[in-house]
Amino acid sequence: NGESPIEVDGKVVGWLSASNPKLDSVAQTAEEAFLSKVNQSILISAILAVIIAVVLGWLLARALMHPLKELTKATQMVARGDLGFQVDVKSKDELGTLAGSFNQMSADLARSTQARRQMTADIAHDLRTPLSIILGYSEALNDGKLQGSGEIYQVMHQEAQHLNILVDDLRTLSLADAGELALNLQSVLPETLLLQTAAAIKPQADQKNIRINVESEKGLPYILVDTDRMAQVFGNLLSNALRYAPEGGWIQLRAGMRDGRVSLQVRDNGSGIAAE
Repeated sequence: NGESPIEVDGKVVGWLSASNPKLDSVAQTAEEAFLSKVNQSILISAILAVIIAVVLGWLLARALMHPLKELTKATQMVARGDLGFQVDVKSKDELGTLAGSFNQMSADLARSTQARRQMTADIAHDLRTPLSIILGYSEALNDGKLQGSGEIYQVMHQEAQHLNILVDDLRTLSLADAGELALNLQSVLPETLLLQTAAAIKPQADQKNIRINVESEKGLPYILVDTDRMAQVFGNLLSNALRYAPEGGWIQLRAGMRDGRVSLQVRDNGSGIAAE
């Protein structure tokens, strides 16, 4: 570029500048090239960022969806009745915690269902015996094969009472299962509880000439129990012991300490049940 002064009356009042088209063209070309490279770099970076984001999003979605699909499949299996179905716990994050909770729920549900089935089988077994006796005597009396007697009627009455007790037990189980079984807790000495139980069962034991022994360790602490419910528990155990104890046998009620807790035991010299 060249510059020439402009003078008026011998004084410089300005400068006249003339540009070089070739130099301007070169400068403009270099600037455009730089801007083009910058734009190209930005475009490539943006494309790479989008690709990386898509890949990471796909990997994250897959990592999340796989355990969710397994949990969905597991819930469907449980809904179809495959109780106890378990899923693999492959992580310790929130999904791993959810899978662990599902496994615990599924296992508890399987155990609860098995317990209900066993309880139903036990109830059916217990109901069958008195029903069979009552039906057998009633059919024989109806057909005239047996003549009515006080002894027969007494047996039928006892079995009907047994059925009534079983029905009451079923109601108690239902209340307990629903969490609505009310307990009236009282402080009582273990020995006192066992003596009351022995006194209640003594008339039936005397009829079979069965001795009732009560033993208690000294210095046992008071226990907090519902005496009526405990009477039910001991009533069930002792009625079973009376049923199978031999004539002239014995039943022992014992209170003692075991592993830091008060232990109440019922023993008898009946036939017992095989360990297997």
